[in-house]
Amino acid sequence: MNRQVESINKQPIIFSLQDHPLVTSLFVALDAEIGAIATREFPDGESYLRVVSQVKNRRCVVICDLSHPNQKYLPLIFLLETMRELGAANVGLIAPYLSYMRQDRRFVEGEAITSKIFAADISRHIDWLVTVDPHLHRYHSLDEIYSVPSRVVQGAPALAEWLKTRTNLLLVGPDAESEQWVSGIAGYSGHPFVIGAKQRLGDRRVEVTLPDISEYSSHTAVIIDDVISSGQTILQCIETLKKAGIHSIQCVAVHGIFADGVDADLMSAGLESLVTSNTIGHRSNAIDIAPLLIDPINSCLNSQDK
Repeated sequence: MNRQVESINKQPIIFSLQDHPLVTSLFVALDAEIGAIATREFPDGESYLRVVSQVKNRRCVVICDLSHPNQKYLPLIFLLETMRELGAANVGLIAPYLSYMRQDRRFVEGEAITSKIFAADISRHIDWLVTVDPHLHRYHSLDEIYSVPSRVVQGAPALAEWLKTRTNLLLVGPDAESEQWVSGIAGYSGHPFVIGAKQRLGDRRVEVTLPDISEYSSHTAVIIDDVISSGQTILQCIETLKKAGIHSIQCVAVHGIFADGVDADLMSAGLESLVTSNTIGHRSNAIDIAPLLIDPINSCLNSQDK
């Protein structure tokens, strides 16, 4: 883990394989250095990577949102392992969005439990992990599958702070799983809320029903979700709200993946605004998650020095 502790340069050095909106704010808040790498693809599609900055005895931090992970996985492993080979004091991963968490059991004989496989492999290449709102369904914590120290940051406080400045809202959770999360946001921001019921009919087919909301017809409905991937849940929620007589509809989420350009479909379906945090870079980013990441990152960095 630690190598030559007495000669470690305590200033973190931050690397990112792709441009990410969190790099600048974390660079300033952590008093870090921006690391330089060179990458390209060979004609056959293989990756070339060179770590340009000196990393020997440095505390290295890699920022990589793992949406669309199959495109990012190998370059990330190459970067992490190369820094370790070059003598980095420790290597941490900030994955604002952490992929491969949904397949947490074998539902059908022969299925790969990809969450365990992915976690085991990533853990071999890092010393610590910080992430935001991972999909913990049947797992109680990341410690069940990741073998390195991890910190989970909740995005709800950032959403609640943003919503607190707005008035005449009705917060809408699309399903029972969102109730505890949405009720907490509502309690802090001071807005009423309702929770829907969702029936999943397939990967991209869902049905959403809501309780009677006729008393809120003059409110702006704000659909709250942790992640928008296919967007089908949100689309169905919009349709249900419109049928219930709600004319002003917005959506706020932590992670915006927006598969197949569904963000355009959401706006066409009747959203007045679509807002996400900057865990994944997108034009909808209006909520900065960086302030919530500072203490967990420093905690991980400092724990490596002991």
